[in-house]
Amino acid sequence: MKVEVIEWDCIKPSSPSPNHLRKHELSFFDQVAPPIFMPMLLFYPATSYGDDETPLSASRVKQSLSETLTQFYPLAGRIIDNAFVDYNDEGTPFVEARVKCLLSDVVSQPDPNQLNKLLPCDSECVVDFVLAVQANIFDCGGMAIGVCISHKVADAFSLVMFLNSWASISRRDNCNYRAAIFDLATFFPPRSISGFKAGVGIARDKIVTKRFVFSASIVASLRTKYTTSETERRPTRIEALSAFVWSRFLASTQEKSNSDIVYKVLHAVNLRTRMEPALPEHHFGNRRRLRRARRSVMGLWDK
Repeated sequence: MKVEVIEWDCIKPSSPSPNHLRKHELSFFDQVAPPIFMPMLLFYPATSYGDDETPLSASRVKQSLSETLTQFYPLAGRIIDNAFVDYNDEGTPFVEARVKCLLSDVVSQPDPNQLNKLLPCDSECVVDFVLAVQANIFDCGGMAIGVCISHKVADAFSLVMFLNSWASISRRDNCNYRAAIFDLATFFPPRSISGFKAGVGIARDKIVTKRFVFSASIVASLRTKYTTSETERRPTRIEALSAFVWSRFLASTQEKSNSDIVYKVLHAVNLRTRMEPALPEHHFGNRRRLRRARRSVMGLWDK
């Protein structure tokens, strides 16, 4: 897949940020978040979108992004000293690129290593901007929008919140839009963490990405399989699929069991609704913790 960059730009909010919103303080959970970018790819066939039936184009993506940034001012700023985001309205880096193939060629047999070409930056690049976007136009007229957001200001839930708001604003669908709240630092104030390195412990070698597709009927059967009479609670799709993948992984490694190897499975858990009292889900920032399960040497489970 050949990707050719044809334009670099910087998208600013459609209206300047108010003076009282010029500084966004990071919460403690933001401070200790890993210094990486979370990527997301959104694929759109060549058709019309929204009530006005306007075809999706790079100019429309730019315009709607500019409008959305007025509701997400920190995403147009720059991170300063792992302490706050400066709302300087410097803007969000934006890349427009041409892809020399059909959209159907990519989505029918996606290659994770090739898909990285559709993203605006590397997940581990060291920069001060918070958000970057790349609009990829295919030969058929379809588009892939690559989004990278810094984990220093957002967890995955916040990324989805931003994308949903962006989509609603682009569609002029104000009924389904909810403004984000940027006040997690009041609940979890920043601390002096000099010497702390958030990137320590992140594995970067020997990583292989593979894709497995499970149909809706298979996932439904797994949920039924893992429903027990003791709990009478049907597991969620994520719970059932995670249990299945984890059990198959353990089964495949039992013959070469090594007491020096520890096997773990990690899940990021959204803590907003699990707090007392619960936080509204549209609080933007890092409010997640990792929960893990591992198999001990004796084959038991530790949590």
